[in-house]
Amino acid sequence: MSGRFPFKKESSKSSPVLEEVTAFLGKETVFQGKMTFEGVFRLEGKFEGEILESGILIVGETAVVKGKMDVKGIIINGLVEGEVCAKERAEIHAAGKLYGTLVTRTLTVNEGGILDGYCKMEGADHQEGDLHLLSHKEDQPLST
Repeated sequence: MSGRFPFKKESSKSSPVLEEVTAFLGKETVFQGKMTFEGVFRLEGKFEGEILESGILIVGETAVVKGKMDVKGIIINGLVEGEVCAKERAEIHAAGKLYGTLVTRTLTVNEGGILDGYCKMEGADHQEGDLHLLSHKEDQPLST
């Protein structure tokens, strides 16, 4: 897969079209452990563990994902709890919920989507310790 995100516009009026999904776990699937993948992976079931140095993760509406994720991009329609590093892009759609820590270059949260936790937006050269530092930050007031 090239360095682009898996959406390509057909026209300004039509909805985005996804490139081919290379892996899929259905809604009856339960998986625990470490995982890596290339391309686009759609998850509809339950996953707990680590996803390391992987491509685009699509979290379906029935999915529950808990753990640490290091992916090129993430599209959230279900529930995600944990630490997420999305090097290029993170999208939280209307039914999506992210509870935890997010480090990404580009973030989109659609109306109805939930991001509850810490978020750091930066370029692709993020530091390995960023998620650890963010997850241990104390709440800071918006003004002094």
